[in-house]
Amino acid sequence: MDGIAGTIVTAAGMFAGTNVDDLVVLTVLFLSSRANGVPRPWQIWAGQYTGIAALVALSVVAALGLTIIPDRWVGLLGLLPFALGVRGLVAAVRSRKDARDDPDAAPAPPAVASGMLPVAGVTIANGADNLSVYTPVFRTIGPASSLVTIAVFAVGVALWCLAGSWLGSHRKVIQIVERYGHWIVPFVFMTIGTLIVLESGVLPFG
Repeated sequence: MDGIAGTIVTAAGMFAGTNVDDLVVLTVLFLSSRANGVPRPWQIWAGQYTGIAALVALSVVAALGLTIIPDRWVGLLGLLPFALGVRGLVAAVRSRKDARDDPDAAPAPPAVASGMLPVAGVTIANGADNLSVYTPVFRTIGPASSLVTIAVFAVGVALWCLAGSWLGSHRKVIQIVERYGHWIVPFVFMTIGTLIVLESGVLPFG
């Protein structure tokens, strides 16, 4: 398959293959949004678009030969979702202590990414390994195909957000998040951060 159609199919496959794990993050964020109102849906959408745009921009810069950071060190971005998870876990522990002292105290909200910028940061960290895939592609396909690829990515982000919103709309799951989310969500983010660091090879045993 050649021409624009081939570029579209290739870009769609590349986006889907490198962003499957983002569905987990988006689902958790939309669950948190529905259960507690934080982050707001527009912040999730805007953060996801901002994060993917940053990854694409970094890939294009690297494709032009301007990168100065070894790919393996990009894995340190995994420390961001890990830190957000730790912050959420600390808040949950404090909330539990406050609940013992005051039974009427409200539980800590499960959101660990509470705004557009934190969502963008998690998106960038979770997609850091995408740079090694995107960079050689943008280095070889030329300006016209690059623009088509970027447009396909933009559509892909919308589809991913819609899928995450749908997956996070189930009432039983929302009820679980309302009850246990202040523990579940931090552990999800800590796990994601840990996997990013280990799989990047930045550690000698990774």
